Amino acid sequence: MSVATDIHKMVSETYTRAVTTPGGGCCGTSSCGGSSQKGTLAKMAGYDAGELAGLPADAVINSFGCGNPLAFSEVRPGEVVLDLGSGAGIDLILAAKKVGPTGRAIGVDMTDAMIERARANVAAAGLQNIEIRKGIIEKLPVESGSVDWVISNCVINLSPDKSRVFAEIARVLKPGGRMRVSDIVVQDLPEVMRASAALYGSCVAGAISEEEYLAGLRAAGLVDVEVRERVVYDASQLEALAASELGADEDVKKLAAAAAGKVWSAIIYARKS
Repeated sequence: MSVATDIHKMVSETYTRAVTTPGGGCCGTSSCGGSSQKGTLAKMAGYDAGELAGLPADAVINSFGCGNPLAFSEVRPGEVVLDLGSGAGIDLILAAKKVGPTGRAIGVDMTDAMIERARANVAAAGLQNIEIRKGIIEKLPVESGSVDWVISNCVINLSPDKSRVFAEIARVLKPGGRMRVSDIVVQDLPEVMRASAALYGSCVAGAISEEEYLAGLRAAGLVDVEVRERVVYDASQLEALAASELGADEDVKKLAAAAAGKVWSAIIYARKS
């Protein structure tokens, strides 16, 4: 297998386990510092309590994001929203409600267990304007120039070929279409963390710097590229994350201290001209 295929397989297996054991996965209980109680993580990620109250419980419990990509967005009724790595469907359902019956929300995910959960949650929500497709975000099963918005929640960092993802975002957006994603970025991450397969699945080891991220979007032809929000992880949050994946000991504590301030979630915006 190629390196990219190996990474896709590892990530898919990680999230298959996570969806059957709520509280794990990217930005799960450890990295966000929350608990596994329903809705805690989602609220910490920037979701409004009113939004969560109207969602199927399973979509909230199995949310592994690091932010709310739809918060303060300008998504309007009648638009088409594409969610990259749509998971159990929390952002997909919120997007579908924003665009209304004249709009459409499309989710793409590569993990069968997540797709199954998402379809069940969409059915529970009683929404008819959602479609979920199986695929990888480096080769989206979506027509060129067909969507108004691309959203994603803590997924692009997991890709082994981020430049390909950025190119695909540019391809599927309509002229004037916009991207608003929540993702993890890092700066000068200790090499021992970078080399950890476990921390790759938890959205840290595979993340790139903010500068690389923005440059990659610009290289794909997108404009007005900017970071609109940042939440920097402190040593205690990183220690909890590393301990959950690597075990708790003094080395992990030192590792977390060395990485403090070097890992953060960001809301990143761009537009297709």
